[in-house]
Amino acid sequence: MFKLKNQIQNYAWGSKTSISELFGIENPTNEPQAEIWMGAHSGGCSRNVENDDLLSDIIELNKSDVLGSYTENCFGELPYLFKVLAAHTPLSIQVHPNRWKAQLGFVRENEQGIELSDPIRNYKDPNHKPELVYALTPYKAMNGFRPIEQIICLFDEIAIDELKEEVSLLRQEPNSTGLERFFNSVMMLSEKRKSKMLTQLEEAYHKPVTGIVREAVEYSQAFKVYYKGDIGLLSPFIFNVVELAPGEAMFLFAETPHAYIQGTALEVMASSDNVLRAGLTQKHIDIPELIDNVMFKSMAPENLKMQPIIKEGRYEYPIPVDDFGFDILYAEEYNKEQYIRSAEILFCIDDSVVVSSLDKAIELSPGESIFVPYYTRKYTYRGKGRIARVYN
Repeated sequence: MFKLKNQIQNYAWGSKTSISELFGIENPTNEPQAEIWMGAHSGGCSRNVENDDLLSDIIELNKSDVLGSYTENCFGELPYLFKVLAAHTPLSIQVHPNRWKAQLGFVRENEQGIELSDPIRNYKDPNHKPELVYALTPYKAMNGFRPIEQIICLFDEIAIDELKEEVSLLRQEPNSTGLERFFNSVMMLSEKRKSKMLTQLEEAYHKPVTGIVREAVEYSQAFKVYYKGDIGLLSPFIFNVVELAPGEAMFLFAETPHAYIQGTALEVMASSDNVLRAGLTQKHIDIPELIDNVMFKSMAPENLKMQPIIKEGRYEYPIPVDDFGFDILYAEEYNKEQYIRSAEILFCIDDSVVVSSLDKAIELSPGESIFVPYYTRKYTYRGKGRIARVYN
């Protein structure tokens, strides 16, 4: 068991203040601090604070003892990546492929000779990327297609003439096939039609509207500040808008369009970097590949927030994939022994916590994390803070 030294990613959309305010991590150069990566991913591998060894090297030297035989046999590596994500401006609308399509796409692009660093590369690895988000501050996002009848009502109210035919066709076929045709038509608008549509959308901003229409308009207007002329300005009328309060969580399935808009959260995902973009970006968009990787299924907005299972001070979130599990541990309420079934990463959210195992005790302050190898078998924790626990 050892404390981790984690890499901060300075992406342009990140907050300059949130990570330092929440965790006291200095930002002397005043750069955007977008993400803290915790894990063994090559894009930002954690290190052992005690000797600066890469976590990936530590795992590779003795996979069975460090990961456990189940994880070694099923995944062959640490199967998850754990992050703190601090968004000041909206991230791109994204879709992640399922595992089968990721494997096919990765092999295909390798055979085509597309370098991993090439901006047109869609598949950086052969893995899927389901995700969980746990809000640390008020957190805004989009997740999945709205119910079709809601999409139709929203477009009826803002009345964009340039999309009248597309909306009419969706009304005639309000199912997955119709939704796919509608989304494909919007994404494939010619530059001339897109320009007309965006002009009409801007005019619709000034119409008197209420309820979810007003909310969608406000989100679209906010996106326009950063992405003028982007097809993603339509996204709040097509996708569910979600606002998480601190302590709330949601799951994002592979093949589901989503975007993180603003706020700071913990994020756990399968260890992958595969992204297909659908808007709110200046990066490469491969529309045919995107459409082939989208699950055209509406999601009821009231079902998007996860309901944890509460067990003696432990909030266990039901994750529908094997790559990772996620718990929130309340140290003050529950400090019994915790038995483990795989390698774990523990992150201190607030206050302070002492984690003990095998005659070793490590005190964690907010923003600090430790790696607990499988061979420790168990640990205890005590203190007044919350711990985020990631395992598989």
